[in-house]
Amino acid sequence: MKREITLNINRELETLTIDDADTLLEVLSERLKLWSVRESCGVGVCGSCTVLVDGQPVSSCLLLATRAAGEITTLEGLQTGSSLHEIQQAFVEERALQCAYCTPGFVLTVKAFLEQNRNPSDQEIREYLAGNLCRCAGYADIIRAVRSAQAKINSR
Repeated sequence: MKREITLNINRELETLTIDDADTLLEVLSERLKLWSVRESCGVGVCGSCTVLVDGQPVSSCLLLATRAAGEITTLEGLQTGSSLHEIQQAFVEERALQCAYCTPGFVLTVKAFLEQNRNPSDQEIREYLAGNLCRCAGYADIIRAVRSAQAKINSR
């Protein structure tokens, strides 16, 4: 069945006609061409399709678009003008992206995490990021990027 919905995506309202079975992932990546929202596993265990809904990380492959209420943020929504967000900048500086397929999910998850915990231990970082998988195995670089982002955010 088709229905019209309005979603708040990256601080803009988008009105779309979708099928009841459309996932948020499908709507964001296929309909709205937000290329940072990527499908990998399709079952919510890899983190590649992570978006923030009201600041909390959500696997968009598991959420029906008709159930997506609140402010949805994708990687495209973090940037302000031409400036990268501190977390994005830290990932670049620390070379925490190799193929970069998983990077948007990691960056958004780190954003939610650092808003909850401004001074995490390495163990807390590892535990929080456990739902994000990197096939290029850049985990040490990712931990360094989180630390760098934490320093940037805490110095504001």
